[in-house]
Formats: sequence, structure tokens, C-alpha cells
Amino acid sequence: MNKRIRELALLGWKDTSDQVAHLNRFHNRSISQDEITDIFEQKFAELIVKECAELVDTLNESYGAPSTGGKFIKKHFGVEE
Repeated sequence: MNKRIRELALLGWKDTSDQVAHLNRFHNRSISQDEITDIFEQKFAELIVKECAELVDTLNESYGAPSTGGKFIKKHFGVEE
């Protein structure tokens, strides 16, 4: 696994931890390990999709092409802006 994937995984765990804390605090219930895993997988996948979309847009812009590829990628995977 390369360094950037590890960085995204760590960021995914931080986002997961924040969301679990929010659910515990505001919904007053404990979160199962399966739910935590599901939240992490979603966060991690979203981070990867966003990173790929950003790379496509950056590449397109560097060649003077319209940068709609990133939006298409995000829409395809159901990732919010």
C-alpha cells in the first residue's frame, strides 16, 4: 500500500471516529463494530473517489480540456461534492 492510500485510510478513520462520536452523543446509543466498519468503508471509498476525481480534473485543466470528468466520476459512485 502506498503512502497516499495510508494517508487516506488514516483520514477515513478520523472521519469515522468523528461520526461515531456524533452518533453516540446526539443519538445516545452505542455503535456496533459492524456499523463502525461500514462507516469507515464508506468514508475511505469516498476519499479515494474524490482524490481520483480531483486528479482527472487537474489533468484535464493542464491540457486545457473542460474538467467535467471528476464530476462524472463522483456522480457515478454517488459521492457528494
